[in-house]
Amino acid sequence: MYKIILLIDFSEEYSKELLKGITRYSREKGPWIFCLMPLYNRETLGMEGILDWAKEWGADGIIGQLYNDSSISTIVKSGIPTIAQDFKERFTQIPNITGAHREAGAMGADYFLRKGFRHFAFYGFEHIVWSRERSQGFEERLHQVGHSVHYFENQEESSEELWYYKPSALSQWLTSLPKPIAIMSCDDRLGLHITEACRHSGIRIPQDVAVLGVDNDGMFCEISDPPLSSIAQDAEKGGYEAARLLESMIKHGTDKFYDIVVRPTQIVTRQSTDIYATQDESIAMALKFIHQNIDKNLQVEDVVRQLPLSRRTLELRFQQSVGFPIYKYMQNLRMEKFSKKLLETDQAIFDIALDLGFTDTKNVGRQFRQVYGYSPQEYRSRFKYTPIN
Repeated sequence: MYKIILLIDFSEEYSKELLKGITRYSREKGPWIFCLMPLYNRETLGMEGILDWAKEWGADGIIGQLYNDSSISTIVKSGIPTIAQDFKERFTQIPNITGAHREAGAMGADYFLRKGFRHFAFYGFEHIVWSRERSQGFEERLHQVGHSVHYFENQEESSEELWYYKPSALSQWLTSLPKPIAIMSCDDRLGLHITEACRHSGIRIPQDVAVLGVDNDGMFCEISDPPLSSIAQDAEKGGYEAARLLESMIKHGTDKFYDIVVRPTQIVTRQSTDIYATQDESIAMALKFIHQNIDKNLQVEDVVRQLPLSRRTLELRFQQSVGFPIYKYMQNLRMEKFSKKLLETDQAIFDIALDLGFTDTKNVGRQFRQVYGYSPQEYRSRFKYTPIN
């Protein structure tokens, strides 16, 4: 029966999901005994104090948010198997619970591109790995299609700072940006900064500014006005795999280790991005119709019939406004819906493909792998949420 210290911020939804995965592994393979240490112990005791307590308690392993500083050598010398959540920067001497951060940034960029935006911005921390790499993935994807990104770096790290509730550099930056604009924040907490600063500056959301966060933290997303759209991550699976790795390190030593990579799964749309960014009313109508009817085996001809435009004129204006031909836009949206149904239902893959209008069901697997890097079955097995009994 292993004794494990958890030094994690349990007020965050991401950490709670990690804990679910860790405890699920414990129930299947243990049970284990846990010591839940508040993060302030890291400040009050220091790493040496925590390690002294760990030795006195007889701890077998540690999972926690740790500073990447000289104290890491103390952890390594202690011989206690330790896995770090990438709080600031990744560690090289011990394994990390990290994320596919660039992938999340690219997912956010593609999401905004599908909504027709032409102006983009990112709000985050340059000196923190998970924020920096999300911004890089966001910018890289947008640069590929000829767009630039406005960037604002948050200098405040303390959640106790409430500067964004009053006129500030952030509100001045938001006011100066071209409109309409799509802004990705590095996480949901900073997404809330944006919605509050916009509200106090009289900037409309989502008409002027569409805001997307990361982590799908229900508390931040729902307290936001309007509610915040966010990228969900498979943190529970990450916690489960971290527990598996920790057990291996306890049994076989700490020399051989690898990083646990938490991947983004899907975008949960709420009111903060519920808009199509185009000044062309006909294209806005076309986009609305496509999104409302994509589950009905929709064809390009169906869209043409909704508008007083010739097919040629509609296709030209759609390409100019959105950046994709109509058929390609619909194909991308179907693929997005396909991935969501894989995770949210137990429906057979063949039936999902037919329902969404994929006429060549044999080819859909190849197309899906090109977009997501997995076959539909692999994607469902890897990312589908399984409730803990």
